[in-house]
Amino acid sequence: MADKIYTISELNNLIKRILDAEDALTGIYVKGEMSNYKLYPSGHHYFTLKDAESSLKCVMFKGSAGSLRFRPENGMSIVAFGKIAVYPRDGAYQLYVNELIPDGIGALYVAYEQMKEKLQKEGLFDERHKKPLPSFPKQIAVITSPAGAAVQDIIRILGTRWPMTEVVVMPVRVQGGEAPSEITAAINRANEIGTADIIITGRGGGSIEDLWAFNDENVARAIFSSKIPIISAVGHEPDVTIADFVADVRASTPSNAAEIAVPDVGEVIAWIESMDNRLCRATVNRLETLRQRISDIADKRVLLSHGNYINDRRMQIDRSSERLASAMDRKISNSRARYAGLAAALDAMSPLKVLGRGYAIAQHTDGRIIKEAADVTAGDHITVRLKKDEVSCIVGDAARGGIAPVTGGSAGGTRNAPALEDSTVREDSTARGNSQISLF
Repeated sequence: MADKIYTISELNNLIKRILDAEDALTGIYVKGEMSNYKLYPSGHHYFTLKDAESSLKCVMFKGSAGSLRFRPENGMSIVAFGKIAVYPRDGAYQLYVNELIPDGIGALYVAYEQMKEKLQKEGLFDERHKKPLPSFPKQIAVITSPAGAAVQDIIRILGTRWPMTEVVVMPVRVQGGEAPSEITAAINRANEIGTADIIITGRGGGSIEDLWAFNDENVARAIFSSKIPIISAVGHEPDVTIADFVADVRASTPSNAAEIAVPDVGEVIAWIESMDNRLCRATVNRLETLRQRISDIADKRVLLSHGNYINDRRMQIDRSSERLASAMDRKISNSRARYAGLAAALDAMSPLKVLGRGYAIAQHTDGRIIKEAADVTAGDHITVRLKKDEVSCIVGDAARGGIAPVTGGSAGGTRNAPALEDSTVREDSTARGNSQISLF
């Protein structure tokens, strides 16, 4: 009997049936490094698991991927649970993944770290966004489970520390799949009402799974968007939830949140009494100071004897007037002496002193002083300034430097002057102060 000849499809289906029937391959854990990760719009995840020598193609369909607590990334060390099967169209076997677990750490921890990194980059943890708590809140909204011990602790401590505050409990589930949406809705509702001064949200301690609602992204964004300051009060110390990072104030426990939210009435009363005592002491001291001032003023001479005080002031004014008059006399005498000295110095330097001794000053008509023969030319009109008068002249021959006869004059005739350097002078003396002399 001849061997059967298989088509490709028949062979692939045969191999698929053989693999599907193998119990060892229907529920298998495979460990490797994730690479070539792709998330398709359909919601299916495709990736490859590899080690140092081999690789294995994997697929995780949308239904199984809905249970993922973290975001898969290339390079992560993964433990995948699923079954090995053949995809008949390609004739290649691959791992159909039902569950992904980060190798060495839990999936929730990976999801927590990824969410923390994402929100931190967006600035939701920045201190500049933190709102201050009011010192004396009138109303506090408590968002937590109504059946837990946390709400009882909060109510008890608030009533003891500051009984004037109204406490409004907004019951929500704090654990399970519905918890994040209820917490988010309660925070938004408290902001819509707007009567609360502070919001406290949280729960008692538990495992990371129990506390997971406070690591939810929607809860974190609701806390960040709240206009009312929020205290995160999740009862655990070793770990910190995402809500703790986003909240305006983090409390270690629900009881601690109540202590942070309100002051201690006993401490406030003690502070008021202390301030009252300080105010009383300050008032007494002030009154004593004023009494002493009044006593000092009453003992002053002006109040004991008005006449003597006025006489003292009169004598003081007289002495001041004498000092002022003496100072003015000295000032005037000094000024007069200085003026006399300056006048004598000015008189000694005056050109008029020189003219009084028989000298004269020759000037051009524009006032320029003639210092030598080169300063004038024949025919120039010049003025000769004497001690009291001025004489207008016409230059004859400046090069010879002599005085020539003068002709002309409206009155008085002519007369000959003594010859000086072979020259003669003729003066028209119509007036002593307005003589005309011409030089030739």
